[in-house]
Parts: sequence; structure tokens; C-alpha cells
Amino acid sequence: MLEFRLGISQTFPHASASGEDGIRPVNLRTDLGALADLIEIAFADSMDSNGRAAVREMRALSHMGRLTSVLSTSSDLVQGMGMGYVWIDQGRVIGNVSIYPAALPDGAAKWYGGTVWLIANVATHPDYRGRGIARQLMETSLRAIQTRGRHGKAIALLQVEERNHVARALYESLGFKTERVWNHWRRSSMTRFASVPADPNIYITQRRPSEWQAEYALAQKVRPAEKGGVGWLRPTFTGLFRPSLTRMFRDFINLRSVEHIVIRDSEAELSAALWIENALAASAIHLTLMVDPDYLGLYDDALIAYSARRLGMKGALSIEHPADEQVTNALLSRYHFVIQRTFVNMRWDTDFIP
Repeated sequence: MLEFRLGISQTFPHASASGEDGIRPVNLRTDLGALADLIEIAFADSMDSNGRAAVREMRALSHMGRLTSVLSTSSDLVQGMGMGYVWIDQGRVIGNVSIYPAALPDGAAKWYGGTVWLIANVATHPDYRGRGIARQLMETSLRAIQTRGRHGKAIALLQVEERNHVARALYESLGFKTERVWNHWRRSSMTRFASVPADPNIYITQRRPSEWQAEYALAQKVRPAEKGGVGWLRPTFTGLFRPSLTRMFRDFINLRSVEHIVIRDSEAELSAALWIENALAASAIHLTLMVDPDYLGLYDDALIAYSARRLGMKGALSIEHPADEQVTNALLSRYHFVIQRTFVNMRWDTDFIP
């Protein structure tokens, strides 16, 4: 997800075709090309392949004329941008905030107790930094989110790079609280695995369907929902451990699978879990690792080695893991996982004011 970054000074290849100077809602038909240019400039030093693909999609849609609004309904990215705000200066788009309804797993939204929104693409053109534009765009966006709240609360979530201290200070001054800091690790499929003798006292096996409650209890202990849960947009709730029939059917149609691998301690208590998630279009096999604190350095070592040995040659491996779990992070590094980025997950919520 893109967030507020400081970039390099550049010109304006596109200009907005409508609106007076200052803040106004995004007009997809007239603003999309200018927004693509702004995002590319503002995030020039941090944009990944997904971000570049998003910019290409925006530019393609911007050339569709009157069809832009119709075609944008099939794009979650563009729909979210259409709910956000821009800052106009002399007809040019020089600031932006996008607002997206959160696409949470089945039942996850209930945990928040209100309507959940994502904030992204908080961008100011480098030539206009230091004028309070990002702050005013954020304040306008939060007021809009507040009025859209349901069930008594409106919630906003965002991710920001840990090293982006300017953005973090801005968000904190607006009332955002840090949930947790996460490292995004990746291991190349070209990395050779140095054979490590398996500990004969550690038995790695598939989780039994009847053990979903034990796995849920483990997650509540090590990934409490109030600290961000299992990961970005995955609060710790029962649906992640016992998926509904609807979710299982959707995964089947989309060729997506989740394998639950576990380790039980000497008293047969479930003390560690590894999720192996495969998807047809995914660029990597995604892992999720949860280990009881009493077994850090032992069961996480065994499961990371297991994943590298079994899956390492099949494709790249990725994992998002809390930065404060230093023992496990050291093990990931030992097995040749490399940190791609470090993100701070932040949350803002307030009582709904009609």
C-alpha cells in the first residue's frame, strides 16, 4: 500500500481539467491521469511492481473518456481513489488521499465493532511539501470516514513505512495509534537449503480439524487482535481458523489453499502453527508463523527449516512477521529470508457523529 513519502522534484505531465484551487473530491473522469503522475512522482523511491502495475492501470483507464467511470467499477483500486480527495493548485493535482472500504475476511469486520476504511496514497508533490497539504487532506478524509460510520464507530486503518518518520508523526498527531510493526520477508526460490538435521523430539504434522479452537487460542495469545491480529487486515477471529462453507467454496474457485501445520508439546498441547498459503496468481508462497513464547528459538526454528526444505525449491517464500519477535526474525535471516520492507500498522477510530 502506498503512503506519504518524500520524493524528488518533477514537473506536472498532466493537469486536472476541473475544480477550483484547494480540496475537493476526486473526479475519476478528469483526475485519473494526473493522479497516476502524482503517485509515480511521490513514491518514486519506494514503488514496487504492484504499485507500478496500479499506475499503468490508472493511466489506461484515464484514456477511456466517458467510459472511465463505468470501467472503474471493476477496479477496487480506482473505486477507492474515487472516494478520496485531491488538492488542486492552478488546475494541477498536487495532493491526494484515497479512501477504501476494507475488504476483510468473512466475519472479521464484526470484531472492529464499526465500519472499517483503509487510507492509502497519501501523497503531496515534492514541490509543495511543508505547507500542511497532507494534514488538511487527511483531516477532510477522516471527517468523511466519520460520517460514513455504522454501528456506533468509524475506523480507519493504514500502513506506513517504519523509516518514514514525517508521515508517522503526522498520523500520530491526528490520533492514529500503532498496532504493531511488521517485517516483510522474502526468500528466493534460487536459494539453496543447507541440510539441517531434524530434531527427533519435534514432531511436525497437519493440524486436525478438531484442533481449530486450540490454534485459535494460540493466536489469541501471540497475535491478539488489539495488536493487529494475525497480520494486515486479519484480526484474530474464529473465521481464520474454521472457515465457512462460503469461504471454502470461494477458495476452491480461486484455486487458493491454506495448509495448517502444527507442533504439539510434550503434553500434546498445540504450541506452534505454520500456515502455508498458495494462490494461483501469487508471486510467492505465503507463510504465517505463530509460536508460544515458551518455545521461541525451538519450534520456530523447526518450522522455518521445514518450510525452506519442503517449499524452497517450488517458489519464492514470503512471510510477514512482527518486528518485536527478535528470536524468530534472527532465524528467518539465518535461513536466507531477506527483509523487503518494514511497516507500521496504525489505527484510528472514533464514536460516530452524524
